[in-house]
Amino acid sequence: MEFALIERIRDRCTGARADVVLGIGDDAALLRVPAAHELAVTTDTLVAGVHFPHGADAADIGWKALAVNLSDLAAMGAMPAWVLLALTLPQADAAFVDGFASGFAELMQLHGVALVGGDTTGGPLAIGVTAHGLVPTGCALRRDGAQVGDAVFVTGTLGDAAAGLRWLDEARARRDGVDPSSRAALLQRMRRPTPRVAAGIALRGIASACIDVSDGLVADLGHVARRSAVGIRLHAAQLPASPALRAACAGELRIALQAAGGDDYELAFSAPPAHEDFILRELAALGCGATRIGSVVAGSGVQLVDAADRPVALAQPGWEHFA
Repeated sequence: MEFALIERIRDRCTGARADVVLGIGDDAALLRVPAAHELAVTTDTLVAGVHFPHGADAADIGWKALAVNLSDLAAMGAMPAWVLLALTLPQADAAFVDGFASGFAELMQLHGVALVGGDTTGGPLAIGVTAHGLVPTGCALRRDGAQVGDAVFVTGTLGDAAAGLRWLDEARARRDGVDPSSRAALLQRMRRPTPRVAAGIALRGIASACIDVSDGLVADLGHVARRSAVGIRLHAAQLPASPALRAACAGELRIALQAAGGDDYELAFSAPPAHEDFILRELAALGCGATRIGSVVAGSGVQLVDAADRPVALAQPGWEHFA
């Protein structure tokens, strides 16, 4: 049965690349890294009930399992190339595998990625993906380059996925006065995040530091602040919100979802202010846009302030797995 499931995945996740010397079917894949490039490698695990709700649509799970890994490559300015998939299933469920593989393959094909190996095993539902990307030597975006005086930007909008999770229950959404169209848009952002691969590539040589927003904006920029030995000051009023989020909530709740909700998979990055016009123009042309939300300052940590420059308190800065 295990090999039958592997064949189902293989049949649905087809994608040829000339740099795959040997793909699925052997003990390891053989891959050709082009000259003058570095290999960026990342891995993420998604667990049922933690990273997606029990009973979630299989195709959405497949999409998201790949998306969160491609988002990490985007934050490095890397072009996705190859992925490995480790799928743990409570039982040999062919219908689930078919649905999962369809969502996974849909995003694979959008980014020209090849599935080159992996594993299936029995146990609580969990998905592990290892993604490999290519970046010209010395051009990778990193977390440790932010400089005092840099501006801080974020792609897209913030808070939608966290709001989708908050109003996953339709009855709660009705009680809170969230209209169905806004709820549907927020749920879509939660279920099918968009990895900002093209934006990451456009930011090579422009951004001084970059990270993807997975655990929450404040928490994730905290990693940049620590690695770069700087402080970061963010303006709550400048955090970008989608029309759906603005329609669903306002005030402290909206700020909390945007600043600490997580699961956005947008890129937060620093860059010299002289690059602002280029950044806004180029990322607008890519369809995701970018918003200037703060600055890099001397000191440490991340501070969120309101329009009067007063600190904005957050119950927690972001998601913590073992909190």
